[in-house]
Amino acid sequence: MTWDIQTYFNQFFKGTKDPSLEAMQYFMDVYQDIEKNMKFIHIAGTNGKGSCVEMLYQVLREQGYRVGKFMSPHLVRYNERICVNDVDITDDEIWELIKELDIHVKKYNETHVHAVTLFEFETIMALVYFYRKQVDFVILETGLGGLYDCTNIISAPLVSIITSIGYDHMDILGNQLSEIAYQKAGIIKENSHTVFFKQEEEVNTVIEKVCQEKNNQLHMLTKENIQQYHYDMEFQYFDYFNLKKVAINLKGKMQVYNASICLETIHILNQLGYTVTEKSIRKGMVSVIHKGRMEQIYKMPLILFDGAHNEPAIRNLQKNIQMYYPYQKKCYILSILKRKDYETVMKLLLEDTNAKFILTSGNDEEEFVKSEILYEVAKRYRKQGQDIIQQTLEEAISSVIQQNHNMVHFVVGSFYVYGNVIKKIEEINHVRNESC
Repeated sequence: MTWDIQTYFNQFFKGTKDPSLEAMQYFMDVYQDIEKNMKFIHIAGTNGKGSCVEMLYQVLREQGYRVGKFMSPHLVRYNERICVNDVDITDDEIWELIKELDIHVKKYNETHVHAVTLFEFETIMALVYFYRKQVDFVILETGLGGLYDCTNIISAPLVSIITSIGYDHMDILGNQLSEIAYQKAGIIKENSHTVFFKQEEEVNTVIEKVCQEKNNQLHMLTKENIQQYHYDMEFQYFDYFNLKKVAINLKGKMQVYNASICLETIHILNQLGYTVTEKSIRKGMVSVIHKGRMEQIYKMPLILFDGAHNEPAIRNLQKNIQMYYPYQKKCYILSILKRKDYETVMKLLLEDTNAKFILTSGNDEEEFVKSEILYEVAKRYRKQGQDIIQQTLEEAISSVIQQNHNMVHFVVGSFYVYGNVIKKIEEINHVRNESC
């Protein structure tokens, strides 16, 4: 991202404001409701949104459709957030949209108490971009919640997807699962379809009730829909109704549940008259890559990146580690945002009694919990024999590559350090190549 673009974005408030879609409706009025001329798959949930985005995107691309995807956060470059057919929006395209939209931002801010937020600007920028690119489908990931999320300005998605729901952003979405579920269920629209994997009863009840009120056809999936499940170190395999031995290369049982959500969504699209063949489904599912989720980023020593940052995601990570690396000694490199429940994350990870922990302050002192604070938390939950140290993020990556070839390393706690970790690995590889 260029300096000019970053400077422009820095003027916006980056958080949330009073729940309202007023600003988004203002822009839709300016642009003659362009959202009504696009076909959306809308995805909300606490965890699993990104995985579903990537699987659906890959399958539809295999079928030959022109597909836009809007998701956050980015991992390396901001431009990743807005993408059409594997091509990210360019800096020049962002700058042209900034110049076009800025006049409307200023008009809105002059006449309203609450100014346009950064995510509102990003969302309208994405919608205008997708409209002009004449995409066949837009796969749209919510930013936070659903009911008052900026993306919820769309009025008639082909399918709404609600992935796993758990405790995160409780200060905004509520402290009870039923309250959080109600916010996520805000993306359910009249006379449409919703795909949802059965969860806790209090969550199920909310989703069922909203679908009934909206005359929305609920496709509630269960574990019983998944048959003949097995896995190896490369793929997971399962049957989903008439689709036998579907293979995915994403790791962990939760990804199988996400995959079943995507298969049901494709089934709905076929029923609605769109063509997606079994060949495209299989090829798309087996080839999808979802960076930052149990992703191997270094081979020797083995380093995996997983952006798990809340209680359900950490518990899922623990299950995955038990599946794939039950006997190896582990090392966790931790960076956690201040706005996350870092004590719970630490408490859960410290259940690994024979592990090493490297605590970092992430890549931004304003946003991340200081390693000293993480260390104080760790002391409350540490077990005998656990090695807990503090390092910078860059020092942590360098040290494990140089010293710990007999351990499996997990970079955990935030997606926002992914770019820094990859950059450091590339620097190390460059130095090694130069010295050869």
